[in-house]
Amino acid sequence: MSENSQWSGKQPINSQHEHAAKMQSILYEVKRVVVGQDTFLERVLIGILAGGHILIEGVPGLAKTLTVNTLAKVVQGKFSRIQFTPDLLPADLIGTRIYNQKTSEFGTVLGPVFANLLLADEINRAPAKVQSALLEVMQERQVTIAGQTHRVPSPFIVLATQNPIETEGTYPLPEAQVDRFMMKVIVGYPTETEEFVIVERQIGRAIELTSMASTDELAQLQQTCKTGYVDPALIQYAVKIVAATRHPEHYALSELTPLISFGASPRGTISLIEGARALAFLRGRSYVLPQDIQDLVLDVLRHRVVLSYEAIAQGKTTDDLLRQILKAIPVPTQALPLDA
Repeated sequence: MSENSQWSGKQPINSQHEHAAKMQSILYEVKRVVVGQDTFLERVLIGILAGGHILIEGVPGLAKTLTVNTLAKVVQGKFSRIQFTPDLLPADLIGTRIYNQKTSEFGTVLGPVFANLLLADEINRAPAKVQSALLEVMQERQVTIAGQTHRVPSPFIVLATQNPIETEGTYPLPEAQVDRFMMKVIVGYPTETEEFVIVERQIGRAIELTSMASTDELAQLQQTCKTGYVDPALIQYAVKIVAATRHPEHYALSELTPLISFGASPRGTISLIEGARALAFLRGRSYVLPQDIQDLVLDVLRHRVVLSYEAIAQGKTTDDLLRQILKAIPVPTQALPLDA
């Protein structure tokens, strides 16, 4: 039995390749404008398919805003950008009630969160009261204004950026909010060849984008992605990886115990499986392989594991510890029986 067939369960492939081709066409159109950043683009598409929010860390000028804006045009979605500043108020995000003197009634003005793709630029520059305004909409896809509930458009994805260089005038994100981000993606500098192409495109003629999908089609792709098969053995594998961040000593990793203050929550396990299923979808499969989980462990868990002062003093990073955990947890080689 081949590796592919043993993990596929009894799920029909049907038009899986057709759906994957649709996502590839979206990716191709975005890459007509955005040069390089292949991993970043793939993670954004995973977030869209799985309905997960993404925290993006990178220095200014790496096309984070351009990527999100371009993607919104390609999928005919509504795009909003909010520049987070210390004087920002919750009403500036979600909206507020305004008194109309002509009608002598209060009316609701909805804020910029009512979009398909919301770019929260430099999210850590706003105080805690503004951060808390995002908690409900990120989890429940709705906001409450003056006791009335308003649903945001579907699909709804928050892509938040933060600058790793400057810390002056920034506020730490609440743990409850950080945990709501499906992934934290590190965006690096382009190669010299990519940077050459970036400059060429910037000084050349503007590129006319073609819409490749509607938001309704995107919602349908999300539903199709959810039908992907995940073998119970792979769920067990993900659970062990996440559990090892909480109790490393249970997995022969006692040396990591003093280095980790808090491990990842069950939301991390859910995000790991949902992200792996979306990645398999992008790769043209209707089932998840162990490699799909391994490829996303760093992005899904790096912001959920809190290092101790001892780890920081030793110069350890969360990625270092996660790589060590990945090596220690045995990779499942056989699928579990479907009736197990």
